[in-house]
Amino acid sequence: MSKRDYYDVLGVARDADEKQLKSAYRKLAMKYHPDQNAGNPEAEEKFKEVGEAYAVLSDGQKRAAYDRFGHAAFENGGGGGGNPFGAGVNPEDIFSDLFSQVFGAGGFGGGRRRGGPQRGSDLRYDLEITLADAWAGKEETIHVPQAVPCTGCDGSGAAPGTSPETCDTCDGHGRVRAQQGFFTMERTCVRCGGKGKIIRKPCKECGGVGQVREERKLQVKIPAGVESGMRIRLSGEGEPGDQGGPRGDLYIFVDVVEHDIFERDGPNLYCRAPVPMATAALGGEIEIPTIDGGRARVVVPEGAQTGRKLRLRGKGMPSVRQSGHTGDLFVEMFVETPRNLSARQKELMREFCECTGADCHPESEGFLGRIKRFWSGDHEEKRPN
Repeated sequence: MSKRDYYDVLGVARDADEKQLKSAYRKLAMKYHPDQNAGNPEAEEKFKEVGEAYAVLSDGQKRAAYDRFGHAAFENGGGGGGNPFGAGVNPEDIFSDLFSQVFGAGGFGGGRRRGGPQRGSDLRYDLEITLADAWAGKEETIHVPQAVPCTGCDGSGAAPGTSPETCDTCDGHGRVRAQQGFFTMERTCVRCGGKGKIIRKPCKECGGVGQVREERKLQVKIPAGVESGMRIRLSGEGEPGDQGGPRGDLYIFVDVVEHDIFERDGPNLYCRAPVPMATAALGGEIEIPTIDGGRARVVVPEGAQTGRKLRLRGKGMPSVRQSGHTGDLFVEMFVETPRNLSARQKELMREFCECTGADCHPESEGFLGRIKRFWSGDHEEKRPN
């Protein structure tokens, strides 16, 4: 069954701001929360659907990805690793965190255990490449600043010879609960900060965090034909997880910089080439570059006009969407009028003009004919329907 549009789920416009999103989510989450709809599977599904929609739209980066790609942004490993909440997160936790701003505590009912391993955050890296590199594909070395496990404590945060202890306030859950009337309120344990563990003696190298910042060098294979806006996913190359959890992913967003000669439209390339007036009139050949660094000779037909396009098959970009397919190169000609003529050249041009007739300039003759009819009143104006 296809997913509903997240904006429709929350009942908000696509330009809704953060305040409007939060208000809509509070009302619907309260309405469909399992504590108020015991034994109602339909309400439970709606509660999850509302939480999923809010998790995406309340996050600027995920909302931008959703606005551009829809639900496909979070499928097949896209965006947040296939889960719009982020790994290990469920809608009740989002609801709990949101309502803590109102009630001064966590949300209600059924909060998850937070003291266990947590998946690391995903990272983004913006990479610029040339059009020639996009044509050929390449292997790029990138340097990504990110957190890595501290070698002094093996990522535990505790000084060598010691280890983290289970928090005696929350019994390692990272959350504490309190019953307040109809609601079961839950909040982050203030003693352990939600980690479920207490470090009595922190590691001196990382200060008890368990991670240090450093620059990692990675090799990235850029496929031939890559386009601007495409992203490459390196699984497990994101931030390290907490409490021994798995690493997140690294997403490389590719931007192909503009070329001095070629313009790109999917797999096809376009360029404008000047043609000397004499060559355009008599026919001949011109030489143009190709994206692979080579050269190609283009036959200019006799009487060629500005704007005419010539097609070179297979001289465009390889397609990443259609294996084995290569686009074409389209050459748009513009006839160049000579300048800085010598006296002799001007004389020859005048002689040329005197001996040419309507057959040599059919477009000009046709235009002059329409002008004469307009001035004589022998014309029909096109009226709007």
